Amino acid sequence: MPKRSVSKPLPAFASEAEEREFWETHDTSPYFDSKQARSAVFPNLKPSTQTISLRLPTALLSELKELANKRDVPYQSLLKVFLAERVARETMSVRGVSRRALQPTKRATRRLGKSKASRTVRG
Repeated sequence: MPKRSVSKPLPAFASEAEEREFWETHDTSPYFDSKQARSAVFPNLKPSTQTISLRLPTALLSELKELANKRDVPYQSLLKVFLAERVARETMSVRGVSRRALQPTKRATRRLGKSKASRTVRG
């Protein structure tokens, strides 16, 4: 059965949040025809990350890799989550915001799994 090439029209969104919510609950395939896709070039786009060299004790790195393996994520990604959470917690404590305000994002919940994300926020 051949796939139809006519795309379904996109709804009008009142806000970026509304659009984000829509795409979290809908499949993109009825709205886009992959046969009409074109490559995009962004010559002025700069990376939003920076590579660093970080020396860690061997035992700490081994423990980090074990934790990451149990969560089925790359250890570098888990380290970034841990660092981001700790920096956020320290920043919030300086500003007087409670830890309750630190909840996992939908993205982290999807990526790490609901129970896994909730475990990484605490501690």
